[in-house]
Amino acid sequence: MAQVDISINGQTYRISCEDGQEQRLRDLSSMVDAHVKDLVEQIGQVGHTRLLVMASLLVADELVDLRETVKKVDGETNDESDTRAIKAIERIAGRLEAIASRVNQA
Repeated sequence: MAQVDISINGQTYRISCEDGQEQRLRDLSSMVDAHVKDLVEQIGQVGHTRLLVMASLLVADELVDLRETVKKVDGETNDESDTRAIKAIERIAGRLEAIASRVNQA
């Protein structure tokens, strides 16, 4: 198990993570730190715990927005796929009807 030192709002934390996940943990902590810095600029130093809670809520809000976007895009993709499939089936049905008509005339 690896140990990584991260810094959020000037405070350092030693966090354990799986081997190989150190850089990911650093990247994630940088994202959280950026949210905290934005909050400090907007509302000032209102306490480390409160800032971390507010940053967590911002990250959760982003996650929910992304999940909703994925569902929307997924739904659109499915609708587009369905439309293409229906058109392909209609083309095939038309060809089969034409072939059947020629067979009946022969």
